[in-house]
Amino acid sequence: MPNITYDQCLDKIYRLGRFGIKLELDTIQNILRFLNDPQKNYKIVHVAGTNGKGSTATYISSILRQAGFKTGVYTSPHLIRFNERIAVDGKEICDEDVVKAYKAVNAVDIGKRRATFFEIATAMAFYHFSKENVDWAVIETGMGGRFDATNIVQPQASVITNLSIEHTEYLGSTIKDLAREKGGIIKPKAPVVTAVSQPSGMERLQGIAKEKNAPLFRFKKDFSIRKTPNQNTYTFQGIHKTYKDIVKPLPGDHQRENLSLALAACELIFKANAGKDKRYALTPDLVQKGLSYARWPGRLEKIMDEPLVILDGAHNLKAAQVLGKYLAGRLGEKKLTLVVGILDDKPHEEMLSQLVPLAHRVIITKAKIDRSLETGVLEEAVKKYFTGEITIIEDVKKAVSHAISTSSKDDAVCIAGSLYVAGEAKEKFNLDFIL
Repeated sequence: MPNITYDQCLDKIYRLGRFGIKLELDTIQNILRFLNDPQKNYKIVHVAGTNGKGSTATYISSILRQAGFKTGVYTSPHLIRFNERIAVDGKEICDEDVVKAYKAVNAVDIGKRRATFFEIATAMAFYHFSKENVDWAVIETGMGGRFDATNIVQPQASVITNLSIEHTEYLGSTIKDLAREKGGIIKPKAPVVTAVSQPSGMERLQGIAKEKNAPLFRFKKDFSIRKTPNQNTYTFQGIHKTYKDIVKPLPGDHQRENLSLALAACELIFKANAGKDKRYALTPDLVQKGLSYARWPGRLEKIMDEPLVILDGAHNLKAAQVLGKYLAGRLGEKKLTLVVGILDDKPHEEMLSQLVPLAHRVIITKAKIDRSLETGVLEEAVKKYFTGEITIIEDVKKAVSHAISTSSKDDAVCIAGSLYVAGEAKEKFNLDFIL
């Protein structure tokens, strides 16, 4: 491939989105084989589930980094820049390395079917981690698990967060169907930790784990976490040890579950490698220092204090329920302006039912992605749960500016409904702070 700029590279990558989603592994396997299987050059933790994948991956990688291991993290989607998806030791891949990785991957994309956006991005991450000589990579699935492009790895441990119905056209319409897809990341003899709570889902996961001879550890059964009375700390009752006085680094009560999964996974991989390297000592001090570096933007992220501005992707029903619960306990007497935009494949009415009753006014907006739900459709849905002031401002940045400029310092603004809305809002704040 001739010389190509970073912007030209991204344009080519984004154009691949038009090929949609292809649930098979042959294409990614062929690409990686031509690249000499870079994903086999480091140890891996594989993370799937409906919600909490990113924060769980962040916790695990932060602890591994603090232990002294060079650690890569692959997550999706990004909020502002493609580079966010691929990070090593907390630093996003640089523009030059994006181009190098793309050129390497594109050169071997010569199969019967050209790779999709996510397949190319995944191969780029695996390639970059190998070039950077990482010790560990924490890999988040994009969608599902069984046929997800990331599912060509052989992990040291697998993590399956919670389950709620999503992407039914690809993953099935029942929890049992969904568990089969997410459980597809379970590999022979590799231990699994999970927070799946539904009996039908757990039954399916147990069946898969048994077939693969993979030890399965369950949240609230094999490991758990509880808040210390009258303190802002937690005690983690692990699979092998108990860790006290843990400070939860990210806001929201739901993070206890994600934190538990991460700590349980770290217990397993540190124990499995103990004796091979003195860095594999999961001490309380290591846990706390590692967690103190955990950051996960765009999820219950406080952007401003006056007015209070909270940014949260809240991109599905479960996430909207979590956000609604958090806001109900956080707002007090503050009047809330809700800035909301949702994608067209989400249960928008159910999501809105969790959020708009808390609002004093609602501003409906629309992310630039072509999957965004039309504002008129959202307006009709909002009216089913809300009788107050409704404004439509289709440009996300203008919607956010209006919300803040027309709120008093004692009010609150929440921007939610889609990670793409969160990303456009985050970009506005970043630019404003720079200026």
